Amino acid sequence: MVAPRVLIMGVGNILLRDEGFGVAAVNHLEKNYYWPENVRLQEGATQGLLLMSELEECDLLVVLDVVLGGKEPGTVYLLENEDLSRSLSFQGSMHQTDLLQTLQVCELAGCRPQCLAFGLQPFDWRTMQVGLSPEAEAMLPVFAEKVVAELARRGIVARRKETA
Repeated sequence: MVAPRVLIMGVGNILLRDEGFGVAAVNHLEKNYYWPENVRLQEGATQGLLLMSELEECDLLVVLDVVLGGKEPGTVYLLENEDLSRSLSFQGSMHQTDLLQTLQVCELAGCRPQCLAFGLQPFDWRTMQVGLSPEAEAMLPVFAEKVVAELARRGIVARRKETA
């Protein structure tokens, strides 16, 4: 059996504080975990349709982002199937709408990957400043552990790198 091609993509606008959480999260996962050969980690930032070629080459897309779900800041969401579409359409930010449109174009082209998203309810996404809020920064290890645990449950196992 061929292992699925997995793309873990951190998206967000790094110029708006916690809006860049997905980008920081994918960098954290790359720095702190060893991943199987069938898994790629990448920053998606706010590229929209420019990501289509990347999406065509994966079987499972894992999006890391912020989600405005109405819960307490720091809440971690796991979204898939209909929940994913609703969130990307109505509760997300500009780059999520671009990602949803890109996925719809992929579907029309017959190459839409399975998708799931991990999102953090942000603490501060309105301040124009590079860098996460201290609260969001502190959430990176917790968020990463939830992503790694859920992917392991689905048969995609990462190993934590030992820190010296």
